[in-house]
Amino acid sequence: MPLLEINQAHQITASVRLDESTAAQIDQYAAFLRTSADEVVDKALAYVFARDRDFQEYLRTRGSSRAAQSLRIRRAPHVGAPKGAVSEALRQLPRNAKELETANEACAHS
Repeated sequence: MPLLEINQAHQITASVRLDESTAAQIDQYAAFLRTSADEVVDKALAYVFARDRDFQEYLRTRGSSRAAQSLRIRRAPHVGAPKGAVSEALRQLPRNAKELETANEACAHS
C-alpha cells in the first residue's frame, strides 16, 4: 500500500478579469505561501464555496443546474485526442484570436 495518496484533479484553463489590486494581492499571497497564483485562486474559491451556507443551499435547488456558463474556458486537446479534435482546435485559432483582439480594443477604449 502506498504511503502517499495523490489525487489528480482535471484542470482547465479559464480567463477571468480581476481588479488590479486583487491581482496584486493574489501574487503577494502566492509568494507568501510559496505556491502559484493559480493554486491561490483555486483554493480560495473552493474555500468560499464550501463555507457559504446560502450557496450550498442554492446548489441543492433545481435552479443551480440551469445557471448560464459565463466563465471563459479554453479547452486544449488532451494527449491521445483524435486527430480531428486537434484539427478543429487549429481551425478555431483565427476566430479566437479575432475575439481576443476585439476584447482588447474594447478594454483600450474603456
